Amino acid sequence: MTLVKRRFCSSLSCRPSRTAWLAMACAGALLAGCGEKKADAPPPQGPMPVTVLEMQPQKAPIRVEVMGQAEGAREAEVRARVGGILLKRLYQEGEPVKAGQALFQIDRAPYEIAAAEARARAEQTAREVARLKGLAEAKAVAQKDYDDAVSANTMAQAALRQAELNLSWTTVTAPVAGVAGRAVKSEGNLISSADSLLTSVQQPNPAWVRFALGEGDLAKFPARRVTANAVQRVELVLPDGSVSPTRGKLNFVASNIDTTLGTQQLRAEFDNSEQQILPGQFVRVRLVTGERDGVFLVPQTAVAQGEQGARVMTVSADNKATPRPVQAGEWLGKDWVILGGLKAGDKVIIDNLIKLKPGMPVTPRAPGAAGGDKPAADGKKG
Repeated sequence: MTLVKRRFCSSLSCRPSRTAWLAMACAGALLAGCGEKKADAPPPQGPMPVTVLEMQPQKAPIRVEVMGQAEGAREAEVRARVGGILLKRLYQEGEPVKAGQALFQIDRAPYEIAAAEARARAEQTAREVARLKGLAEAKAVAQKDYDDAVSANTMAQAALRQAELNLSWTTVTAPVAGVAGRAVKSEGNLISSADSLLTSVQQPNPAWVRFALGEGDLAKFPARRVTANAVQRVELVLPDGSVSPTRGKLNFVASNIDTTLGTQQLRAEFDNSEQQILPGQFVRVRLVTGERDGVFLVPQTAVAQGEQGARVMTVSADNKATPRPVQAGEWLGKDWVILGGLKAGDKVIIDNLIKLKPGMPVTPRAPGAAGGDKPAADGKKG
């Protein structure tokens, strides 16, 4: 009897447990279903806040900016005029040198011997001319013998002069003042007339910059060619993006167009007393040719380039994003110069452009407003 009671109680205790588990499972399924429906529901969206610039017509310079390569005002090659063994380098590579400063020393011994021989022959022919001169005046020798002696003496004196020059050329000097480059030959090398380059000397101040203008750039000049009167000022943009405080000038303008490249070759001169420009360095030359009035400046990030040209996003009267095709000119600092497509009072969107779609409601705000991004440009740069 006791065993039956225990089994009955065990079975009764199990039934409520199973029922409770089933109830909990149903409740969990209902909660999960409700959670999924809540996640699938899209969150409410309002107008997107955007920063806008109100366009006002401004003045902007008309300029052309191209890549150029710097060179020294003078670039002289230092070559040996005589052959021989190079004994010594007499300068510090990369340091300034003066005109006439000794740079290399070639073995002098062979040329000293040659000069001594030439000097002895010259002295002998000179004595012979002096001896025959009196005899020729006295008609004691034939005039031909005296004339031959004079000719021999002239050739001997010329040979002596050449020997002395060769001896002096064993000391190789700087042809101009400037900065000496790396030595091409080292001590112990044999110098020959076919391989006589030893180093070079460059004058870094003033600096010259060679560049060329293509047809598209030449179209911005009157008569589609560059003249001294067509350029108001010449600026130099350094590799770090900064503009040199000193302005340059054009010192060479080609009178013809390169038939191979279709470009006009030019060269500008800049003061380089602080040696900011190194020969061979690539820099940008900016030619200012005039000024445009009534243009608009828009940050570069706000102008999108596509197959149909440039466009910007503006805010319509009912605060909706509206694309606007524009005619973009050149860059001016961090801005595009917009030549057409905008008018005074237009509001150009400068941020959140990736999220915007045409016709999307927006909430415009001025640059620097609370919660807004800092403007990419204030429309007055350049």
